[in-house]
Amino acid sequence: MPKNNKNNKNNKKRFTVEEDQSIEEVLDQMKQEGYQPVRRVEEPVFKETEENGEKKVEPVGRKIVFDAVKSE
Repeated sequence: MPKNNKNNKNNKKRFTVEEDQSIEEVLDQMKQEGYQPVRRVEEPVFKETEENGEKKVEPVGRKIVFDAVKSE
């Protein structure tokens, strides 16, 4: 039977790399807050445009998100 730990939600946090940040800066921020990365997810960012009455979807960037857990 799984244990119900009320603090479990506080043990996990997501960190997003913003446009004006580097990955290294986010990793440093995680370390300062006492978190350790466990997973990195890259999601494409798309832009929808209309050309000659035809809709086109084109990639314009990416969003990087780190899942982290509290360091012990």
